[in-house]
Amino acid sequence: MTTKHGLITDSFKVVKKARRGGKRERRSPSPPPQQEDEAKKVRENELQQLRQFDLDWRFGPCTGISRLERWERAKLHNLNPPEEIRYLLLQTNTDPEYNKSLWSEYPL
Repeated sequence: MTTKHGLITDSFKVVKKARRGGKRERRSPSPPPQQEDEAKKVRENELQQLRQFDLDWRFGPCTGISRLERWERAKLHNLNPPEEIRYLLLQTNTDPEYNKSLWSEYPL
């Protein structure tokens, strides 16, 4: 018969070292997919409003100018453009998808 060999931990005491800096704080997990979906829906709704503004010829042509310039021109000519469009454009003035009209990619 073979003799049973002991484990190394039977001979030496197990000592756990303390972590540097104590306990780590848990980071908050990434936002749940539901919040991301809601943000995408809001963005898509806003872009749809802007597309409708582009397609409404009551405010004049929109080729060659930004949406905000078109809104300001319509206001200057008393065409009563929607205020929520101006507010939306001012809130997102750095995003080219918001600023450029539907036909901005087409050559004049």
